[in-house]
Amino acid sequence: MRAEDLAEVDRIGGIVHPAYPERAEVPSERLSLFPNGCFAAGDGGGLVGYAISHPGTLGRPPMLDTLLGALPASPDCLYLHDVALLPAVRGLGLGAALLDRLIEVARGRRLGHLALVAVNRSVPYWTAHGFAQPDARPAGLAAKLGSYGGDAAYLVRPVRDRA
Repeated sequence: MRAEDLAEVDRIGGIVHPAYPERAEVPSERLSLFPNGCFAAGDGGGLVGYAISHPGTLGRPPMLDTLLGALPASPDCLYLHDVALLPAVRGLGLGAALLDRLIEVARGRRLGHLALVAVNRSVPYWTAHGFAQPDARPAGLAAKLGSYGGDAAYLVRPVRDRA
């Protein structure tokens, strides 16, 4: 992903996640802080999706529409901030390809887990790719999930497995 892709990222995010709006500064900051974890997906005619990730701490996802300020000093997971695909390209394997790239990023950083907040009734998709709700529920997690709405679920998976 490049800075010039951010307008399209904002447009796609508005289509895919209309109930979860974020200021344009949020993906811009993520790209600035961790460009190696941000990917744009195109079909030759323009962007059709993207993935934004950054090193994080298990059990401590950021609240929706929150700037990070900095990456954690001792991360233990790659946090998948957002993976969004336009409806026309879903089911073509692009999501799995993006997930494979994110797994490689985590491996390269020696981060043992991927973590995310699933929204839009996407828990079945993520569980099919090896994600699960952790047994332990850290203090403060419920409040952070609340910023995403009632169907939000915090999910993790080890990176040692292939998707």
